[in-house]
Amino acid sequence: MTEIGTPEVLFVCIHNAGRSQMAAALLDHYADGRVQVRSAGSAPAEEVNPAVLRVMAEIGLDLANETPKRLSDASAEEADVIVTMGCGDACPVFPGKRYLDWQLDDPAGQDDATVRKIRDEIDGRVRGLLAELVD
Repeated sequence: MTEIGTPEVLFVCIHNAGRSQMAAALLDHYADGRVQVRSAGSAPAEEVNPAVLRVMAEIGLDLANETPKRLSDASAEEADVIVTMGCGDACPVFPGKRYLDWQLDDPAGQDDATVRKIRDEIDGRVRGLLAELVD
């Protein structure tokens, strides 16, 4: 735990351009400072998926200034909870961490309606995780 017991969550997917970006933005929004949130990718893309930007903006979350980040050992070691999303063997495993593997469709190449469904699935999982982490 960081900063006086504040839990830290790291969301990881391959490109850090869709699922992990949505999850991080949603948890950060709902947690309101009660959880430290980061996201990263094992092979980050150049930019966040445009469909993800659109469907997140629909619910008032602007990801336009976000950029995909490379997963580092340091960021993983600092996290209390690491949530993987479809990165399989590309995501390293660090001892002593709580891991969750969320099986979610990849928004890459999907239309906005499909990306909304993925967003809404992530939203429900993020709310459940927040309830576990914060009283």
